[in-house]
Amino acid sequence: MRQMSGTSALPAPIQAAAAPKATWRLSPYALPLHTLRIAASCALPLIIWFSAGRLVRWALLLLAATLSHGSWYQARLVVVVFLFTLVVMTSLATTVGMLYVIRGALMETSARRNASEAKEGLFGALNRTALVFSGIYMTWSFINQDISDFMNIDLFRQPDRVLVDAFAGQDSGVMAGLINLDFKVSLATAAVAYLVKTFFGRRHEAGQGRFSGIMATFGELAFVFYGLNAIWTLAGARSAWIGDRAVVASGEKLAADAQGAIPGWEWFWSDVWPHALDGLAVPLAWLTVGILVYGAYAEDTQTTIRGTPLETAAARLQDTHSLTRRALSKLTSGWTERWIPLLNSLRLTVRGGAPLFGLFALCYVGLHIGGDYLGRAGQYLLASDKPYFYFVTDVPVFFVAELLVTTLTMCLIAATFDLAATRDRLRRRSVTG
Repeated sequence: MRQMSGTSALPAPIQAAAAPKATWRLSPYALPLHTLRIAASCALPLIIWFSAGRLVRWALLLLAATLSHGSWYQARLVVVVFLFTLVVMTSLATTVGMLYVIRGALMETSARRNASEAKEGLFGALNRTALVFSGIYMTWSFINQDISDFMNIDLFRQPDRVLVDAFAGQDSGVMAGLINLDFKVSLATAAVAYLVKTFFGRRHEAGQGRFSGIMATFGELAFVFYGLNAIWTLAGARSAWIGDRAVVASGEKLAADAQGAIPGWEWFWSDVWPHALDGLAVPLAWLTVGILVYGAYAEDTQTTIRGTPLETAAARLQDTHSLTRRALSKLTSGWTERWIPLLNSLRLTVRGGAPLFGLFALCYVGLHIGGDYLGRAGQYLLASDKPYFYFVTDVPVFFVAELLVTTLTMCLIAATFDLAATRDRLRRRSVTG
């Protein structure tokens, strides 16, 4: 059989010649070139999505800042917080849209289509991604930029109003549209948002409703924003009382003692830990969003710990009393929302090769550092001796810098997922085959 035909020996040199090329394309060190290849093939739709998203976002922020002043003040602020919730939803839609238009350029997508997997629509990816995106967006403080932009827009609309009203002994309300909502009004609107969140959240868990995930996310975000106003007001009235309590005072004393007794304690938490978060955890958080969009992610704790010693402990926990399980769930909810999605992403990425994640984090940090220098270079080149002319030039400079950084970051996320998923799929195929 082996010598029946000479044709069986002909493909061998061809396969041998093609093997290095295929191996090189799947190498973790090919990540930068793979990113640039995706960016070149998807540049136009990425630019359109980014530009449209920024236009809608800034329009909503301007509308919210404009409505935050005038008669019927409390009613206006309810609308302002509603619009701010839409701002975050716009960021979600823009991110998912940019990642979605890239999927056609991925090797993993081609493999799925060759395996006759059905093509998923944009709303399906958005619905699946929404809830976890909101958790990541809030717990990792990505929302801080939205808050800062709202305050800046509100300030620059009437830059002299703060001083004029301050000299007149009045509260101008400038930059305070997100925190001046009355306690009772905040509580009532938060209750409505909670009902929306609960209703659509249960429908989403049951797999019902095409937009149930999106609506549950909207209710979740609105509940947080309205609830924060209520907590802010309540905490402001009781902050002095809380600060004098024995437990709080003891905690502050323990932290001060640890800072003085443990060598390097202050240095670690002030100089090392923030950079570790910015250089490792934040890139991994955005990679989590990308993996969610491409449908290769399981958001629960059970999937993360499967195959590890923690799985046995989790199985024992399920045998405990229901009150114990609920209490533990409440106590660990903040931790799980912050870290479990990242652990899922790290696990998939490491399966594709540990160097892949290291190079991804390095490229991510390099892109953002390069974007900062690009913005500064644009400011330097367009500098003028005319007073306040930078108000005009800074907008296009930072828009272009942000456009380049964001589009390349989305391509980097897609390329990292593509290499990790493809390498993992080929590894599993070789094991089973």
